[in-house]
Amino acid sequence: MCRSIKTLRGPGEPATEEEVHAAALQYVRKISGYRAPSKANAAAFETAVEQVARATRDLLGSLASPGTGLR
Repeated sequence: MCRSIKTLRGPGEPATEEEVHAAALQYVRKISGYRAPSKANAAAFETAVEQVARATRDLLGSLASPGTGLR
């Protein structure tokens, strides 16, 4: 669905806050159909971006590292 969202999990450095936020923003833009929401929808849009970013951080923090079975 969101082909332009970068994979945030992999070997090497963990995802930065900027990468997590950018991925969340792309996701919310895609599902809402808004590149930039109207003033009336701005608060709901930003809340959704923050919720998706939080869920992303939670997911990445709880996944086992590849090949180790550990976080």
